[in-house]
Amino acid sequence: MSPAEGDPAGAARSRRAFIKRALLAGGAFGARGALAPLHAEALTPQPPRIRSFDHVAIPGRRMEEMVAFYRALGMTVRERGSGYSIHFGDQKINLHAPSAWERDSFTLRAPSAVPPCGDFCWVFEGARDELVALLHRADAPIEAEGERDGGRGGGGLRGQSIYTRDPDGNLLEFIRYT
Repeated sequence: MSPAEGDPAGAARSRRAFIKRALLAGGAFGARGALAPLHAEALTPQPPRIRSFDHVAIPGRRMEEMVAFYRALGMTVRERGSGYSIHFGDQKINLHAPSAWERDSFTLRAPSAVPPCGDFCWVFEGARDELVALLHRADAPIEAEGERDGGRGGGGLRGQSIYTRDPDGNLLEFIRYT
């Protein structure tokens, strides 16, 4: 019986020591526990990755109409400080009221941005007819539609898009992947 077999803590130390020696020798364990050579990129620390948007912010002018419009699209709208936040999924759009973005002291924004300055694309999960009905309920006329390259699959997937505008004139695209 080896010294590690009678001592669980010793067995764990022995396994860690073996793994450390194997890694230092340039190997790694595959799915079946076999030692395989490591590639250089596996040893290089990976930088943090940007995963998704959390939110974007735009100046608004026609606040009451914007709130009603985005609610008609089924989004949650919350009043906040000097504007509103529009929520969908895990993302949001902060909508700054003119009383905020017209002040010279309001510097945490793009200084030349005035309504309309947004161009947003949402993924719509449903049939074209459902999207058209939703836009109709929100009084949002279709401006254009067609097949477009989307953001999914690293920009390699195509979808069917329908474009409209919100009350401030921001361009809104709704893409459906099939």
